[in-house]
This record gives sequence, structure tokens and C-alpha cells, in this order.
Amino acid sequence: MSFVRLPESVVSCRNLVGGEWVSPSGASAQDVRSPYTGALIGRVPLTTASGVAQAVEAAKAAAQGWRVTPLRERTQFLQRFRTLLETHLERLAHLAASESGKTVAEGRAGLLKGMEVCDFALSLQNLDSGAHLEVSRGVTCEYRREPLGVVAGITPFNFPAMVPLWLFPIAVTVGNAFILKPSEKVPLTATAMGELMVEAGYPPGVFSVVHGAKPAVDALLEHPDVKALAFVGSSPVARHVYVEGSRHGKRVLALGGAKNHLIVVPDADPELTPQAVVDSFTGCAGQRCMAASVMLAVGDVQPLVDDILRRASRLEVGPGMGALIDRGAVDRLETAIAKAQADGARVLLDGRGRRPAGEAYANGHWLGPTVLDNVRPDMEAARRELFGPVLSIVRVPTLSAALAVENASPYGNAASIFTTNGAVAQSVVEGARAGMVGVNVGVPVPREPFSFGGTGESKFGHGDITGPSSLDFWSQLKKVTRKWSARTDGSWMS
Repeated sequence: MSFVRLPESVVSCRNLVGGEWVSPSGASAQDVRSPYTGALIGRVPLTTASGVAQAVEAAKAAAQGWRVTPLRERTQFLQRFRTLLETHLERLAHLAASESGKTVAEGRAGLLKGMEVCDFALSLQNLDSGAHLEVSRGVTCEYRREPLGVVAGITPFNFPAMVPLWLFPIAVTVGNAFILKPSEKVPLTATAMGELMVEAGYPPGVFSVVHGAKPAVDALLEHPDVKALAFVGSSPVARHVYVEGSRHGKRVLALGGAKNHLIVVPDADPELTPQAVVDSFTGCAGQRCMAASVMLAVGDVQPLVDDILRRASRLEVGPGMGALIDRGAVDRLETAIAKAQADGARVLLDGRGRRPAGEAYANGHWLGPTVLDNVRPDMEAARRELFGPVLSIVRVPTLSAALAVENASPYGNAASIFTTNGAVAQSVVEGARAGMVGVNVGVPVPREPFSFGGTGESKFGHGDITGPSSLDFWSQLKKVTRKWSARTDGSWMS
């Protein structure tokens, strides 16, 4: 049985610069292997600073004409791109799955979520028309939204399509020229989306793709013509990007990791809750910043725990849950599970050694759903982002104790409460420290236009990466005050 269609031939990725696909000079190449099989599916260039500079130059030239293109005309290009995404949805879903380890359904869902951001950007032609007001007799004030120029996005391996689609549809629609630097682990989907941007007819240089690793990131952080930069990845790297980008005078919004908490109380719905918990910690093989990491079990919820174990144990790796990104991720997670055991946790469900049947998947990177019980709040399994299908159960006596554990986390992406009591739900909505809170929702990612963004060590910078506040990140407001003649009937303002 095949769970995903791998590329039929090895894809040689190149950079998209000035509307042309080019091989950056002086760049070495890195293999791209599918997490499902370990098979070679692509090669990606590791662009140097000179290659980044070439892309920035082309983007800077394009930005001059693009910024004066009327907003309504810009949205016509995005509408064509969105239509192409829909046309190529299945191909892109399989491509994203083949390089990231997602299931095809997860790859498809990521694209559909990204298309919601396109829809939000398309709405700007009707919603974001500026403001104009007569503030006094003979005096008017208005604001105009203006682009920054050349901007960039650095995106992670776990969402090859969705996270880039959080960024560039809005950034280019408000008039910027955008450079995408995808993770070197998943360059194929970014290349395919670049091809669709070209097919949509965007002027050369308005959208660029630069492949590479840390040297390419550093070059973007240091280049004086890159005015703003968004990042999604781990918290240590997010902090570095924020500090270095800010030091070089850029506007930076960097989203980091998480340690998300699901609070389960005894009156939680017995059908909805166990499946929501399982879906949350196993979806995308736990490789997402909104995955459940810790279940805070309040009081006697053993029947719910038993049902979670039953459902998770039936989940098949391969068709039901995808692969981990590489062998290093498997080793790191297996080490973390062993450490939790040594620290006193009980392994209720052990996913080590599980993989799909068939020789084709023998070299893939697999870990089945794993549930740890009796985890203390001070253990590494309760504090550190493990980034895999591992759920740590922390037993607490009261809702207040659960909130104390959640509040003590340095991260602040997501928290959810599972209850049928409105007052209990409201106390968590008000008391949780996380920036995104769910009520009986295992993965509380807001739908557009409600924006995505956490707090604490999960976000460095101001505002959110989607929704209305993203407009202020990718643009600036010019304020204009007009007066055409002297007035004798005016106020002090005149």
C-alpha cells in the first residue's frame, strides 16, 4: 500500500530570481530525502550571501513598480494564484507530504488553511481602503497604507505550504516584493508554489525563492535593503532572528516553539475529548507548534485516559500518522522517552520501534503514539518542546493547580480546556497565559481573519502573523493633513 505519491524523478531545485529559475553561483547542493522511505527525492542549493544579494537586487527593482500598482490590480494576480492552488491541490498535497512526512490529508489541510489567508488578502481591496475625515472646517486628515519595499519570510519544515501562505499573499498584496527562504529540508513545495506564482503572472521579482541554510538566513538578516522579516521555527532560532534582525534595523516577527497544555476535567465530554486529545498530539506526527504536549489531568479522569490509550494504540503509523522529518528527530525523541522513564514517568503507550509494514518503509523515520503518565511538572517531558507524537500526563488535584502549571511555562502558544461547564471554560479562557485558547478544541488555531500568534517564548516581536495585525507588520501608514484655503469660520484646528 502506498500512503503518498513520491516525485517520479529527483527534483533539482533552483532559486527564483527576477522571474527566472537560476542556479546560484558558488552554492553547494544538499540531498532531500523523503521521511517515508529515505529515498532521494530532490536536491537543493545552499545559497551563499552573493546569491541572496542577487535576489534582493531583483526584488528591489520590482518593488518600485509594484508599490504604485493599484491594490485592486494586485489582487487580480492573487486571485489567479489562488485558482492555480486549487487546481493543483492534490499534486501539492502529495508533494508536501513526501518531503515533510505528513499524511496527504494533512498536506491538503495545510494548503486549504493557506488558501484562507489568500481569501483574507483578496478582501483587502474592499476592506482596507484607508480613512478620510474632515477634522475641522477646511481641514481633512487621511491615512494611506504603503508597502515597506523588499521583505522576506523564513519558513520551517513542518508546514511546507501553509506557513509560506501565511506570509506572502498578504505581503505582496499590500505592495511589497517578497523573498521566501524555505527550510532546506522541504524545498520542493516552495519551488512548486513559485512556479504557480510565475504562472499567475506576477511581475518578475515581486516574488522570489531563495534556497539555503543558515548563511542564507544571515545574509537576509544583514542585507540593508530587506526592510522586514518574518520567521517561524524553534524558539532559540526565533530569538536569534529577532535579535539580529532588529540589530540591523529591520522589522521582525519571529514565531518560536511551544509546550501546549490540554486541561481535562472530570465532566469533559466522554466522546469528544479522547479523540480531540489523540488528534492533537499525533497530528502531523506531533511536529507542529500547536500540538498537545501536556495533558493536565484534573482529579479522577481515568476513564478518559483509558479511552485516549485505546484510540491512540489503534492509530496506524503510515496511513493514520505520518513520519518524522529525519533520523535525528527519531533519536532525539527516543532519548527523551528514556529520560522520562528514568525520571519516574510510566510509559502507558510506547511508540518506539513501530513502523508501517512493507520493505519500502524500512528506512523511513517512524515513532508511534507514545503516552507518558505520572509526569511531574519539573520533568523535561513536561517543560521542553519534544516535537513529536508524545503526550505527557501531569496529574493535578484542582483546576487552579492546572492553571498554575500552564502559567509557569515560558512558552505561550496554546491551551485548551475540556469541560461541559461554561464557568469552568471561562475561568481557563481568562486565566490561561497562552495567546490561543480552545474550549473542547484540541488544536485551537484560529480561522481567518482571526489571527495566529502566541505569547512568551513562542513569539518575539509585536502583533500576529496573519489577520488584521499582519497588515501593520507588512506596511506602514502615511498620514496626510490637507488645507486648501484660509477660513474665517474655523476653530483652533483651522
